[in-house]
Amino acid sequence: MRVLVVEDEPYLAEAIRDGLRLEAIAADVAGDGHAALELLSINTYDVAVLDRDIPGPSGDDVAAHIVATGSGMPILMLTAADRLDDKQSGFEVGADDYLTKPFELRELVLRLRALDRRRARHRPPVLEVGGLRIDPFRREVFRDGRYVALTRKQFAVLELLVDAGGGVISAEELLERAWDENADPFTNAVRITVSGLRKRLGEPDLIETVPGVGYRVVSGGGGHE
Repeated sequence: MRVLVVEDEPYLAEAIRDGLRLEAIAADVAGDGHAALELLSINTYDVAVLDRDIPGPSGDDVAAHIVATGSGMPILMLTAADRLDDKQSGFEVGADDYLTKPFELRELVLRLRALDRRRARHRPPVLEVGGLRIDPFRREVFRDGRYVALTRKQFAVLELLVDAGGGVISAEELLERAWDENADPFTNAVRITVSGLRKRLGEPDLIETVPGVGYRVVSGGGGHE
């Protein structure tokens, strides 16, 4: 999952970004409305986390922009105000969920996971294919009942591949959705991550390389690069 965090308090923004990375969630940070709109014009995000009180175009303005694009991107509003009227106005401009400051990072993560699942509509809370069981909320992976320890990036890539339901995802898309804006577009990080993921998951190989296209998860075992 890749998230846009719009927050003008630098320490809080960095804390959110770093905390999400520990949960295998890539996050880009914008400190004002102008930066947020610029990032939205360049990148694709699964969820937007918006502080309502930011410089430049407000969080409400950014939310209205997201809604106007018709992307269906879920919006989680952050606010220091806990009044019902404030929340109502936020929902009216397009917010899907609300979190009042101060908040626990774990609650933010749970809400983001729930919003992402809702965005994917009929996606179950636990993903299963070919003896593989992925629990995004607990960040746990089991294969045939055996716990598989994965790095944060390996988990993020595996979740995207399994969520594709057998569809092929290119290395470029994996880089776009599992890494943040600081990722080098010419890096071989995706290939290295997939290679390590295969080793952790064991045989038979579940990840198939489609030459010149990308990768996909197959229930019957796939082929190496």
